[in-house]
Amino acid sequence: MQAIVLAGGLGTRLRGVVADLPKPLAPVAGQPFLAILLEQLRAQGFASAVLSVGYRHELIREAFGDRFGGLAIDYAVEDRPLGTGGAIRLAARACSEADVFVLNGDSYVELDFVQMYGRHRETGVSLTVCAVEVADAARYGRVVVEGSRIVGFSEKGTAGRGLINAGVYLMRRNLLEEVTLPDAFSFEEEVLAVRLGQLRPLVYPGHGRFIDIGVPDDYARAQVLFRDWPVGTRGRLQEENDEPPADPQLH
Repeated sequence: MQAIVLAGGLGTRLRGVVADLPKPLAPVAGQPFLAILLEQLRAQGFASAVLSVGYRHELIREAFGDRFGGLAIDYAVEDRPLGTGGAIRLAARACSEADVFVLNGDSYVELDFVQMYGRHRETGVSLTVCAVEVADAARYGRVVVEGSRIVGFSEKGTAGRGLINAGVYLMRRNLLEEVTLPDAFSFEEEVLAVRLGQLRPLVYPGHGRFIDIGVPDDYARAQVLFRDWPVGTRGRLQEENDEPPADPQLH
């Protein structure tokens, strides 16, 4: 398996609590957050990862080099901001596998990547999206699912428990080469939302916690959740007296 990690974030909302670093280098439980993501990939058998970098990318390269344990590391450097879509397209050109995972470098979700890969390949879809149930979906917006397919997205702002896009995708490597798009674009807004009927993405449930460290409150919460870093071999956070969360209900 091969992954793209979107690691070009500036971390603007964390500037009050984190030094002037790329957001994936924000320290969490004594490690750069990106190290936690790479350990999750390494533990689940990924062969390689391409880091999509931009802001102060030399710091990320200095921290991780070309290998993380048995995980080979390559870099796709943006010379200007390309948005999530442009960054994925650029990084995919450095990939070799027919299907590649895409992860956000500032969020973590517990899931079985091997099983997600198997479901994706069995169904022959061009895109699989990981969704996870959270206690309050207001910050993210909700995913609307019928059967095993995503059929819509609701606006942010509606409070309460809900299923959200966890920001982990498995897609055909050349998916973004097949449509006409500008150099810089948002994958979520200009591809996923507007081409939903054409893509008919498969939904795959993350069976555990999800955390996005992009705001100070959740960044502080991550220090507790990852205190027993490194993660287990299935990507599960190791916490004493912790009950596994229920599987999300996909309706």
